[in-house]
Amino acid sequence: MTLEEFNDLGRQWQYEALLNCCSCEAWAARVPDGAPFESVDAVVESARNAWDKASENEVLEAFSGHPQIGDLEALRNQYANTASAEQGQVVEADETVLIRLRDQNKAYLEKFGFIFIVCATGKSAEEMLALLDERIGNSREEELVNGAREQMAITELRIRKMVEND
Repeated sequence: MTLEEFNDLGRQWQYEALLNCCSCEAWAARVPDGAPFESVDAVVESARNAWDKASENEVLEAFSGHPQIGDLEALRNQYANTASAEQGQVVEADETVLIRLRDQNKAYLEKFGFIFIVCATGKSAEEMLALLDERIGNSREEELVNGAREQMAITELRIRKMVEND
């Protein structure tokens, strides 16, 4: 949809659309406070401002909207055919990397009580595993901050995809 169409939705429909970008009801209710928006950047800015006010429970609510990475078959499907645009070749994720990624995701969930959140766009299985290995040693508080930052990055991508520039 265009920015004009988003502005014309009205508050309730904007809320519904925003929930598809981030599964936090209070956040989705706060973002339209900045409407009508003059640009997609203004929507993103309102989204960031609303996210900055998120409580721990709201952050965890947003995390719960993501699928848990624990299923080896889902990981295989996600990383089986990652094309490299520069080299024009298909790269397949190593099975041992996928198994470690699955196991580290389970360990992360057990340690912190929430799933590993990262903006995965453009990242290989190996890069995801390296990030997970790096972050699993953090405290719960650090990971709430890291996860919240990554959640906003994901949300921004989704908003920009949803509200196309005119």
